[in-house]
Amino acid sequence: MKKLTAFVLISGFALSSFGQGAKKIAIIPEPVEITETAGTFTLSNSVIITGTSKAGVVPVANYLKKKLTTATSVTITEKANTAVYTIKLLLNSTPETVIGKEGYHLTVSAKGILISANEPVGLFYGVQTLLQLFPKEIESATVVAKTWTLPYVKITDYPRFEWRGLMFDVARHFFTKEDVKQYIDNMVRYKFNLLHLHLTDDEGWRIQIKSLPKLTEIGAYNVKKVGYFGTFAPPTPDEPRNYGGFYTQDDIRELVKYAQERFVNILPEIDVPGHSLAAVSAYPELSCTPGAENYHVRSGEVIMDWSVRPPKALVDNTLCPANEKVYEFLDKVLTEVAPLFPFPYIHMGGDECPKNFWEQSDAIKALMVKENLKTMEEVQSYFEKRLEKIVESKGKKFMGWDEILEGGLAPDAAVMSWRGMKGGADAAKMHHDVVMSPTDFAYLDYMQGDVAIEPRIYATLRLSKAYAFEPVPDSVDDKYIKGGQANLWTEQVYNMRHAEYMTWPRGFAISESLWSPKARKNWNDFVGRVETHFDRFKVADIKYAPSVYDPIFTASQTADKKVQVFMSTEMQGLDIYYTFDNSFPDNHYPKYTSPVLIPEDAFQLKVITYRGNEPIGRMITIPVTDLNKRAGKK
Repeated sequence: MKKLTAFVLISGFALSSFGQGAKKIAIIPEPVEITETAGTFTLSNSVIITGTSKAGVVPVANYLKKKLTTATSVTITEKANTAVYTIKLLLNSTPETVIGKEGYHLTVSAKGILISANEPVGLFYGVQTLLQLFPKEIESATVVAKTWTLPYVKITDYPRFEWRGLMFDVARHFFTKEDVKQYIDNMVRYKFNLLHLHLTDDEGWRIQIKSLPKLTEIGAYNVKKVGYFGTFAPPTPDEPRNYGGFYTQDDIRELVKYAQERFVNILPEIDVPGHSLAAVSAYPELSCTPGAENYHVRSGEVIMDWSVRPPKALVDNTLCPANEKVYEFLDKVLTEVAPLFPFPYIHMGGDECPKNFWEQSDAIKALMVKENLKTMEEVQSYFEKRLEKIVESKGKKFMGWDEILEGGLAPDAAVMSWRGMKGGADAAKMHHDVVMSPTDFAYLDYMQGDVAIEPRIYATLRLSKAYAFEPVPDSVDDKYIKGGQANLWTEQVYNMRHAEYMTWPRGFAISESLWSPKARKNWNDFVGRVETHFDRFKVADIKYAPSVYDPIFTASQTADKKVQVFMSTEMQGLDIYYTFDNSFPDNHYPKYTSPVLIPEDAFQLKVITYRGNEPIGRMITIPVTDLNKRAGKK
């Protein structure tokens, strides 16, 4: 189900808690309807979970049992007469129209806990909400001795969109099978149901294709480099190409099963015809360009000139649309990929395909004459339409990034819109299915705060902007908007801890935009809930970005060419303290109340935020030279 309307009962709790700070009931994403009543229920030492005789309920019950027995000292019993406390998982005998497939009702009362739903997936999401009602210690990996109380509450909930995704780029840097499982575990806490795996790119081919062994023998490995990806010196011939890895087909089956047990589908992406240097390095005959046999899998060196539009390739990282071997290659790849993934779509990329090497190719010129193609965009469209037929021959639906609109869209293609909302809106108006994933709201590789403290990336996406994500553009029939997703590209993400840091809390914001009713979204209420989940993540040992506590800096020149600094915060109720004297400010230092002029000989600005008398933000240091640049002072 995508969009349902129902009477929304906003409880007194929801209306009275718009201030920031940790909250008593803090569910993310915000449910459709919450009614809190007086009283709390205390979990006893003996619990029975009922309803497990129904098909599909056992995995949900087992998931709940594991969480309860890991953090609490309760005993899960099979005998009702020995259980003091009952958790009932109830599949409705007559489906309820309002809650649909993924919705649920949850009640905590003196009688116990009841979760009811039409399908097991609804029970699973009810369990996720139930766990968020427990104290934060439920996230502990060891038993915590405490009294486990829950508020009395009634919740009715169901998703706004059917497609609620996160994209995990495992091509730029390889992440192990266990890493992917961990990412899935964190996703489902927030009711995401789609993991988009970006499996191939210039830096690595990550999925075994048995009929094309060089894809992983050669294409899965490069030279290990650290620093700022995209600025590395080209590897020398003697540097070992042993950094990377790939998933065997058995690994993929294991991941698919793991995801299915948690009601997550996996969407594979094979990114072509651009972003294909790993494939070309393994099989140079797939290129239009002479000399491709000398190409290597990228290790982070410069291969594109992004200063021009369209960007110009310095190394031809494309497959050749004029080469029949390319279509034979893709048929082999998809013959093996399609059966591994039950999800109906296969994503075939199509983004950022440079055309400058195609323009020089005699084979491409001949193809254009033969097929009456007028532009390079039409050449790519020719490729995409042939590729769609291959995908459909494997029983799958074709999806690509919004560049596939250029030159003419394949007849039944679905579009994932990343360059803003326009591509998705255009595709929806052409009656194509659309998933919204715009850079300005949903790119998790972007900086979350100021470049002075965050790992440097070319753009910034703060939590408040991610929370403003609205997947349905004006004047578009929403039946074509399947939902949305956030994308974690990993050029600058080298390990799992940093992947967590980049995903959360912006993943919270995206989940709420995709699950919760639009009318229930409220930034001030949301950030209060985020802080509660920060505490839960500390217990769970999941890394998150505290950037929401850090100031936003801008600078400008005054009429007399002095530089003034403006500071603000995303969250209400924070105070900013600063110094230019190289010492470390606290709440005894000047408090920011209006734009600050940089003293004539100052070297750096140091800033920290407080809530009341407690520091809450990170100490940030910005050289005055950087502030001058921001103000445009030479």
